Amino acid sequence: MLSFPQIDPVAISIGPLSVHWYGLTYLAGFLGAWWLGTRRAKKANSGWTVDQVGDVIFYGAVGVIVGGRLGYGIFYGLDQWAQDWLWIFKLQQGGMSFHGGMLGVLAAFAYFAHKNKKTYFQVADFIVPMVPIGLATGRFGNFINAELWGRATDVPWAMVFPTDALQLARHPSMLYECALEGIVLFALLWCYSAKVRPAGAITGLFGVGYGVARIFVEFFREPDAHIGYLAGGWLTMGMLLSLPMVVIGIAMMVWAYRREQKA
Repeated sequence: MLSFPQIDPVAISIGPLSVHWYGLTYLAGFLGAWWLGTRRAKKANSGWTVDQVGDVIFYGAVGVIVGGRLGYGIFYGLDQWAQDWLWIFKLQQGGMSFHGGMLGVLAAFAYFAHKNKKTYFQVADFIVPMVPIGLATGRFGNFINAELWGRATDVPWAMVFPTDALQLARHPSMLYECALEGIVLFALLWCYSAKVRPAGAITGLFGVGYGVARIFVEFFREPDAHIGYLAGGWLTMGMLLSLPMVVIGIAMMVWAYRREQKA
């Protein structure tokens, strides 16, 4: 069993102002996406300018925060929201949903595409290869916060998390997600998008890759305590929300390549 590193969730504290590592991991994800996006924008015939990359990253950041919070309220916190309608604005209490954030980002892509006279997939296919950077840094932020840990296990790399009232040795499932949804998915998308692909294919691959990775990790991740398992003692909300991503992603890739063949 490995020891959980004692990391103060607060990175910097100046008087009443506290900057948390979790917030810095989000910032690192956005900055990493911006840096890689500007590199690709500077290539010949990219169809993008550096300013456009900065704009779409900004809109995407707003989509992540707004969509992530609303998604958590709808998918995981309806009871809490019903008890306190102002709870949704209390970001300091935590609670963000990837799937809600994804919907927020997709809406931001649509707004940016309309504003800049680009097609939807010109925007989505350009940006989604950078998204796993934020997923990796965000999941590492979950690890620092000792949250979203996994199920009890006796594997050699199990950890006892200080936030676990039962103090059981558990899977460090947030690190599994950091590796699969972040590092592995980034490598897959970055290599795949290095060549010209049919419109929508890159976005479809993201849906398939993330959905498969998330469903796999859900078998090791402890489900939210106030929701538990949805059916059969194994289905979780994360699985339920990720399965459509896989199905839609596969359909998008098939549609994209068939459309190109017909053209």
